[in-house]
Amino acid sequence: MNMMSNPNEIRALRTASDPRWAAVVARETAADGRFFYSVRSTGVYCRPSCGARQPRPENVAFHATAADAERAGFRPCRRCKPDQPARAAQQAAQVAELCRFIENADETPTLGALAERAGLSSFHLHRIFKEVTGLTPKAYAAAHRDRRVREALGRGGSVTDAIYDAGYNSNGRFYERSNEVLGMTPTRFRAGGADTDIRFAIGQCALGAILVARSERGVCAIALGDDPDALARELQDRFPQARLIGGDPVFEQLVARVVGFVEAPGVGLDLPLDVRGTAFQQRVWQALRDIPPGSTASYAEIAERIGSPKAVRAVAQACGANALAVAIPCHRVVRSDGALSGYRWGVERKSALLKREAEPA
Repeated sequence: MNMMSNPNEIRALRTASDPRWAAVVARETAADGRFFYSVRSTGVYCRPSCGARQPRPENVAFHATAADAERAGFRPCRRCKPDQPARAAQQAAQVAELCRFIENADETPTLGALAERAGLSSFHLHRIFKEVTGLTPKAYAAAHRDRRVREALGRGGSVTDAIYDAGYNSNGRFYERSNEVLGMTPTRFRAGGADTDIRFAIGQCALGAILVARSERGVCAIALGDDPDALARELQDRFPQARLIGGDPVFEQLVARVVGFVEAPGVGLDLPLDVRGTAFQQRVWQALRDIPPGSTASYAEIAERIGSPKAVRAVAQACGANALAVAIPCHRVVRSDGALSGYRWGVERKSALLKREAEPA
């Protein structure tokens, strides 16, 4: 029997079998901050993403924090600077400051003005802003402007005042997008959905109570819960002045289709949807609808698919803002390690949905 006795071989084998070593080999930026590694032959410690030449595994040790590595006698790498905030964290903080600047500005700042404020080129700023938020600076400003209109109209103010106070230069420019922004006319939105009919019905499925609501544009809500009355109150809170009309036999057939999909996902669910959200949310929700039943994707994978690989947190927020359970299948999004994370209607329901979809048809 060939017994391994060389200490270097033993250390190399131990390091190579550690999952953190794979992150070092791949120079995974996502692993930065989760751990650090030191190199015995050079006396330095690095981030997992460090671009320095790959060390020999027998010379590597792992540390939970930079302080741990320094207590072990290692000095920070001059290339990746592991003792300083990660580049991604620095960029996120810089973009967050620019977001606040955009939100507080009387007029939408130009890309050049934002770049000058950040001390970056316009090209570089545009790239990192989109990586962090999932939106370009212009799209972020537009989304904030739309939010200001919704808030002002929700307080019952003048439609014209709300439009101009939010930063629109003309009524015409806003009215071109009003249905996309509000889902209805500004006057109806200001009145809390007055003169808007929303049909709804509440049924029961294996996951508890289920509410399905439909506007004139399509299904606008699918909600799951334990208390039917609570589901109805949530719908009423969204449109306090809308006419909520109980489902008739024809509408209840629609509810039955949704319940049937929950019970047997293989039957499919093809419904007209009234989907309201920002441009970024719309992109995320479409990516969710492209995930086949029985499959999952991580938040990071969704961010990659929509072309914003660093906007993982924004993807998670868009999933949380989804108001159409199962129709927009945010339950198919999991953490990078495959573990289930938060779900608007409860992690247990998320687990049950995934289990049903994984079962043979």
